[in-house]
Amino acid sequence: MNRRPPLEGVRILAVEQYGAGPWGSLHLADLGAEVIKIEEPRSGGDVGRYVPPYAEGEDSIFFEAFNRNKRSISLDLTNPRGREVFERLVRESDAVYSNLRGDVPAKIGITYDDLKHLNPAIVCCSLSGYGMTGPRSSQPGYDYLLQGLAGWMDLTGDPGGPPTKSGVSLVDFTGGYVAALALLSGLHAAQRDGIGMDCDVSLYDVAVTLLNYPAAWHLNRGFEPTRTRHSAHPSLVPFQAFEARDGWIVVACPKEKFWAKLAKLLGHAEWSADPRFDTFAHRFENKDELIPLLEAEFVTRDAEDWLASLTAAGIPCSPINSVSEALREPHTLARDLIVETEHPRFGTVRQLASPVRVGPERPVYRRAPMRHEDVTYVTRDLAGYDDGEIEALTAEGAFGDVRPASDPTTTTTS
Repeated sequence: MNRRPPLEGVRILAVEQYGAGPWGSLHLADLGAEVIKIEEPRSGGDVGRYVPPYAEGEDSIFFEAFNRNKRSISLDLTNPRGREVFERLVRESDAVYSNLRGDVPAKIGITYDDLKHLNPAIVCCSLSGYGMTGPRSSQPGYDYLLQGLAGWMDLTGDPGGPPTKSGVSLVDFTGGYVAALALLSGLHAAQRDGIGMDCDVSLYDVAVTLLNYPAAWHLNRGFEPTRTRHSAHPSLVPFQAFEARDGWIVVACPKEKFWAKLAKLLGHAEWSADPRFDTFAHRFENKDELIPLLEAEFVTRDAEDWLASLTAAGIPCSPINSVSEALREPHTLARDLIVETEHPRFGTVRQLASPVRVGPERPVYRRAPMRHEDVTYVTRDLAGYDDGEIEALTAEGAFGDVRPASDPTTTTTS
């Protein structure tokens, strides 16, 4: 028996753009929630539509990767008729989700206090750079800024090198996940109690809290985090990248049993009993002696040869793949992590599935919407306007001036 998608029946109005916000709602949409993107018409909608290098008109591969399974309507919330449409939709929805500057939700009237008279159970989730309170709440926040401000860049890279960001936008992506978690928690409480609320999520909070155990060490014992050579773990030894004869691998010994196995595999079983190396603490204290010994061993054989031996011995290890290699990795394919949608401009678009898996059924994937593509469905079927009323809304500027990329001289509302 095919079960319904887990979030089927949940409707979310998403005043979202770019990366972090759309990333969070993407997973909700994949799980079956109806996510309706509210796109601001004067700026051309979600800026993600125009992100290079693979962008044409109002379509981009970037936008596709963040917005599949959603619907779109162009709506001017500063226009009285546009606001009217939005408020009708609030009455028929479960949540209003946004990723705007922290002070903007209150300015444009999309907080719980602004909307509770329309729907007492509405959940208003704001994902912003710095949150809705605090001295930075009115500042724009972006992933790289947060990586710098929260100390990440100071920790990343080789000792003596420049501050370095992570290879992907981890603050944005993690922020999106946290916002989705907050929204779902709010929905559960609203369904239980009949009363909604604001969810105030910030990229800053996410980035700082991800400092986690180094922060706890610092706050309680004055620990000063530093960069480590070859991406070594700050306290567990060995747990880092090692250079083999023809490339690099990662070898990890997060348990004492793995260190004993590694020492034996390397032909130095005596190391596991050596008082310099016999415990986590001793290996950490004497890492400057131990690591050169290990490096001298690993450089003698090819990476693939080492990985086969390490895996057979039950020692945690991995290759250091390129992005291309990671996408071809057999486990990537076995886990069905590459999905396809069909697009009128780009043809078959391949992208990555959501890692959020609930139940046995896999999501059905639909391409990201064209801007304002779902106006008829949203206004007529959800909000209850008839064709004449929709024409009047159009004439009075509720939807702004929506021009299809294929013909910039023509306005459309369908």
